[in-house]
Amino acid sequence: METANPKILKISLNEDYLVLELEDGRILSVPLAWYPRLVHGTEPERQNFQISGAGFGIHWPDLDEDIGVAGLLLGKKSSESPESLQRWLATRSATVV
Repeated sequence: METANPKILKISLNEDYLVLELEDGRILSVPLAWYPRLVHGTEPERQNFQISGAGFGIHWPDLDEDIGVAGLLLGKKSSESPESLQRWLATRSATVV
């Protein structure tokens, strides 16, 4: 039997965790370390997020990061390759004055 994923009601972040309150009453907390772009982002970049995908995902425009509820509920970490992350980090450091 397939069940629907709950929508996100509220998101908060601290230095170590991404915390979601879901419409079914669950509170889901995952380590930021699972998502290197969030770890490497500044506090203002991490706080600039949008609930997307009709309530089933989160988008960080400044970090080009998207995370879905379905993956979080399954315990999936970022699948970005180390090479891709290094290219992204290089573009970030090139823009720092």
